[in-house]
Amino acid sequence: MPSDNAGLLVLAVDDEAPGLSEIKFLLESSPHIRRVLTAFDAAEALRILRGDYEQEVMARTKAGLPPVDAVFADINMPGLSGMDLARVLSAFRHPPALVFVTGVEERDALVTAFDVGALDFINKPINEERVLKAISRVADRVGRTSAPAAQASQAAQNAAEPTDDEVIPVELGGTIKLVPRASVRYVEAQGDYARLHTQDGSHLVRIPLAQLEERWANAGFVRIHRSYLVALPLVSELRMTANGYAVVIGTGEGAKELPVSRRHTKELKERIVRPPKSGW
Repeated sequence: MPSDNAGLLVLAVDDEAPGLSEIKFLLESSPHIRRVLTAFDAAEALRILRGDYEQEVMARTKAGLPPVDAVFADINMPGLSGMDLARVLSAFRHPPALVFVTGVEERDALVTAFDVGALDFINKPINEERVLKAISRVADRVGRTSAPAAQASQAAQNAAEPTDDEVIPVELGGTIKLVPRASVRYVEAQGDYARLHTQDGSHLVRIPLAQLEERWANAGFVRIHRSYLVALPLVSELRMTANGYAVVIGTGEGAKELPVSRRHTKELKERIVRPPKSGW
């Protein structure tokens, strides 16, 4: 992606002029940002991302890069909403990072926004510290190299694989908490929902376990049972029990034993003995 000298190319989308001016000003205050493009609605944003107005965007696309490094989009817009825009972006061959800018009344939308791959969320009224934190997440995801070939390679990898800084929005006591995927020890199926278990507690999210299994496969998460997905690097033991095999997640007082189904035992043994060379 862009080198430190080049900085990030981002697109800000908001149908309200004051909001668009504010997010543009705050984005431009970051040393990571080279240039901020703006759009007053999702339709205009898509025209920009197609390269209708910007030769640079078209050149990036032809080079196998995302059209921009990140899109900062308001959720509540007339016509195509920010969520609609996010679904379109997720279909791009090399999608840019996505950050939602949202009002507190849209918390329910944030909980489901994980499905469309949002990297971060900024609540209105926005402030400089929160914007800079989101930019830092984008910069970490995008990475920095100088050679065009390395740029294209990194872009393709980012599009194909989840990144370690991916966060999951969960509702907790009327507020939205962002849970880093790296903090998740294992995931438990609960119908069409999934419960994320971390060292500090658990969080219910509106996403099926099968979808998380596919999405997090390259990040070291493996299915061990119809009800469980575990972070393989955190497996400390694979042991025999009266009912078959079980894994132990973690060590000491915080260790957790989970059953391994017969159909997943062979694959799990192979993964433990010969783990993948990349992905986690």
